[in-house]
Amino acid sequence: MRKTAALILGAALLALAGCAVRATPQDGRVHVVAGFYPLQFVAEEIGGDRVGVENLTRAGAEPHDLELQPSQLAALEDADLVLYLRGFQPAVDEGADLQDRARTFDVSKVATLHGADPHVWLDPLRLAAIADSVAQRLAAVDPAHAGEFATRVADLDGRLRALDREYTQGLSDCQRHDVVTSHEAFGYLTARYGLNQIPVTGLNPDEEPGPQQVRDVARVARERGVTTIFFEALVSPKLSQTVAREIGARAAVLDPIEGVEDGATYFSVMRTNLATLRDALGCR
Repeated sequence: MRKTAALILGAALLALAGCAVRATPQDGRVHVVAGFYPLQFVAEEIGGDRVGVENLTRAGAEPHDLELQPSQLAALEDADLVLYLRGFQPAVDEGADLQDRARTFDVSKVATLHGADPHVWLDPLRLAAIADSVAQRLAAVDPAHAGEFATRVADLDGRLRALDREYTQGLSDCQRHDVVTSHEAFGYLTARYGLNQIPVTGLNPDEEPGPQQVRDVARVARERGVTTIFFEALVSPKLSQTVAREIGARAAVLDPIEGVEDGATYFSVMRTNLATLRDALGCR
């Protein structure tokens, strides 16, 4: 209800201000608005200094819970391109629906999703497919620099494929293959690299599991010799710590990369995740 009210208020403010005509960026760059960090990352990697990217989700915030402010609605109105993933951020979905569809790009259209799980960027090859389409959209907005976008996306594609090879090799010889997580956010990653995700809760990070559900996960983890229970960077570790204590394991962070802080990047966090998984799974 609060999200809808914010959208209505923002739309009214834009109309009163005469914002039906989009402003032209003063620096001549393509103005991109991204719903959350991985889409910001892709746009910046491909666009370079030809693109200015605004992330609607501030660093360290949970993107699922985003509520758009009037200034953010104005940014959507002024954007040359809006990047979002439908179903992941309901407020952004509503805001995007108010815009000209030619200026919005729902990246789920080029990355086949597993049911309702939105965390597609945790598979580097799926993110590469998204990047290819983003490059095409940027080229349509700024044809004069299409060649530059093509060169940069080719470089990004190469680095994502190299990362995929690092994961494939790094997780190819492990003593364990079960990844117990507090939140069901790692299905794409575990499916790509032959691992088995055992979530304590479902896709909603705010879901509270019942005592029996926690006991069942703890029992399975104990039977399978799990040594690490994972929690997310932006979510309380209490649930994972509870399960870990129950079976004599440890709790550790596995980051779904919904946002980054302190100079981290998609590549640095993915490589940290790989090192964490290798340690937890006893990989050689």
